Amino acid sequence: MKKILLVCAAGMSTSLLVNKMKESAIEQGIEIDIEALPVSECSTVVDSVDIVLLGPQVRFQKPQVDALVAGRIPVEVIDMRLYGTMNGKAILESALAKIS
Repeated sequence: MKKILLVCAAGMSTSLLVNKMKESAIEQGIEIDIEALPVSECSTVVDSVDIVLLGPQVRFQKPQVDALVAGRIPVEVIDMRLYGTMNGKAILESALAKIS
């Protein structure tokens, strides 16, 4: 099972996006684990995920997260328009394409 970590500032809007992504995964019959954490806590789980997606509001912290994962997994910033519209399906498909 693939694991996706969404990283944000506090976790409120990103947890809504997690739910949208999970709904899309269920509709498509995809088994996936998706979790959202504040950037301050992401170091506790980066070793157990397949990709880290950064919310647009924390994109400036990408170098910090890149250093944590040390090239082992992709670290991507979520497209601002997709994030703003909470397009869980498109974000999920993009993430899966990057880890396949």
